[in-house]
Amino acid sequence: MAEAVLIDFFGLKFNSQKNSHQVLLKTLNAVRYHHAAKAKFLCIMCCNSISCERDGEHNFELEASNGLSALLREFETVSHPSMAASLYTIKQKIDEKNLSSIKVIVPMHRKTLLKAFIDQLFTNVYNFEFEDLQVTLRGGLVKQSTEINMITDQEQEAIQNEIKTYLRSLPALKGELTIITSPLISDIFLHGFTTRTGGISYIPTLSSFNLFSSSKRRDPKVVVQENLRRLGNAAGFDVEKFYQIKTDHANDIWIMGRKEPESYDGITTNQRGVTIAALGADCIPIVFADPVKKACGVAHSGWRGTLLGVAMAAVHALITEYGCSLEDIIVVLGPSVGPCCFTLPRESAKGFHNLDPECVRLFDSPNPCVDIRKATRILLERGGILPQNIQDLNQDLNICTSCHPDKFFSHVRDGLNFGTQIGFISIRE
Repeated sequence: MAEAVLIDFFGLKFNSQKNSHQVLLKTLNAVRYHHAAKAKFLCIMCCNSISCERDGEHNFELEASNGLSALLREFETVSHPSMAASLYTIKQKIDEKNLSSIKVIVPMHRKTLLKAFIDQLFTNVYNFEFEDLQVTLRGGLVKQSTEINMITDQEQEAIQNEIKTYLRSLPALKGELTIITSPLISDIFLHGFTTRTGGISYIPTLSSFNLFSSSKRRDPKVVVQENLRRLGNAAGFDVEKFYQIKTDHANDIWIMGRKEPESYDGITTNQRGVTIAALGADCIPIVFADPVKKACGVAHSGWRGTLLGVAMAAVHALITEYGCSLEDIIVVLGPSVGPCCFTLPRESAKGFHNLDPECVRLFDSPNPCVDIRKATRILLERGGILPQNIQDLNQDLNICTSCHPDKFFSHVRDGLNFGTQIGFISIRE
């Protein structure tokens, strides 16, 4: 049974006031009869008014009939001049109620068009079922009307442009876009670490500058792409030349220019104008820079990747591929979870204790506290990186992601539907 029911009157034409009332009353009564008892959200989507098309000098409003007005109070009406604005507003209302099963009652000739918008604005978290508006009106006694199965490339492009234009118009949430930088990295590089403010993601655990979308989260790619576009404008990089790691929590490095692996936790490059990024939401986004050979890299270092040596794997790639010297490589550790909030089962914590007992607190407990930042520095120093070339104690970078919900996303704190920040770097053109 659907948790939410959406009735699409967006493109419906009404030729007279009487016709409008009859269609509306039949539809709303049918929906109320079949769904009101169990659905938690009943919604009507239309233009500025239900009669989007003028009939002579008349433009009939929803409130024209007292009987209809009484029925409409059981439904929420979303009226916007654009489909993108209407569906995004409805998505917000659905997300506020934490619903995921949605029935859409739509004229069949509009189903493919509406589905094209839905595919852009929703993820696989949501389950959509479509029903013919004409069948609803007649109580299932008529044959389903003809569905248009294809939309043209031009129509698809118009849909994408409408969505992009609408998302660009939305205000930033939770404060200004903030980029944390390191004084250790030369100006020949563009770099930074993001926080959670200044984006358009509205879902609490993703709000507001979430930079990762997946089928398991409620933020669609178009929202993440808009956040990324704003970051590119603020930082000065080209989002068309942006690449981020494909996390596997291991130590594989993609050397840009070679064939891209299916998954990897690090990237290195010496290409100018290309921006590379590592994700982080408790795991450490690490940035590497060699101003002498003009090469750079990023790595994603969670507890598994830390023990597997992903940071030094990136360093070795810089040395092997671009002739970098250990003494020239700068390494900056981005925001991550601290030992105050991160624990592991004792068996998993043993690897850190074996590395250095100072990496683990309360080792004799069932779930010791683990310091992945300290472990990363130790491994880098043992690998030959100069201690003064490692930045991990900067005030803005060293604070625990889990302890600071106002500044950073955190998987430990927020659970599965967590947002993501990044560390990024590029060589200026």
